[in-house]
Amino acid sequence: MQVTDTAAIVTGGASGLGAATAAALAKAGAKVFAFDLPSSIDAAPSVDAITYVPVDVTDAEQVRAGVEIAADAGVPLRTVVNCAGIGPSQRILGRKGPHDLAFFAKVLQVNLAGTFNVMTLAAEKIAATEPLEHDARGVVINTASVAAFDGQVGQAAYAASKGGVVGLTLPAARDLAQYGIRVLTIAPGIVETPMLATVSEEFRAGLAAGVPFPQRLGRPDEYAQLAMSLIDHDYLNGEVIRMDGALRMAPR
Repeated sequence: MQVTDTAAIVTGGASGLGAATAAALAKAGAKVFAFDLPSSIDAAPSVDAITYVPVDVTDAEQVRAGVEIAADAGVPLRTVVNCAGIGPSQRILGRKGPHDLAFFAKVLQVNLAGTFNVMTLAAEKIAATEPLEHDARGVVINTASVAAFDGQVGQAAYAASKGGVVGLTLPAARDLAQYGIRVLTIAPGIVETPMLATVSEEFRAGLAAGVPFPQRLGRPDEYAQLAMSLIDHDYLNGEVIRMDGALRMAPR
């Protein structure tokens, strides 16, 4: 599917994976609507063809309003890439006691329910567009993590949320097939994002050493490159693609 002269939504679009994907879509000729929290948008660079929209992905009304803006851009809404997410950690039983239930629910609310919320409300608008060849109308790319398969110590909430995104992929693709909307998921390994900006070079080198090949951390532009490839490949649907250099995470 070509993205030129179409609209695209990227959540978490002000930084990291989302910012790289938003830039790639804009470069390819799409009108991009980057959803993110106001504090993140304030720090985002100004890029032509990217409109930043303050949206909390867990808020249905904010998402609905943001999707309306994208759908009214004067070109058809065809693409959604969900990158918004959080990655805090907490052990099921730790020194401070048992895992906090509200903390667990918050991670699932942002990473899983937020992804579902944006996908669902955007799909309604994509389904209303004129069909392309083979009745195709658009594509949704969600973001999981290798933690969905190899969750480490302290990642119960995060792994559960990303495992939910993986489990959502095929039924969502089946639900939306009648509307010509494909659904795919990317499961990144360890990527150079703002989450890693605060750790030492020594720690980052240790993370990179665990990747079989190439023995380095992934880059946000590589995620964006993969997302663009999935958008372009009309026969890929209902699949989860790992982007991790063959990494399989150790327990800790």
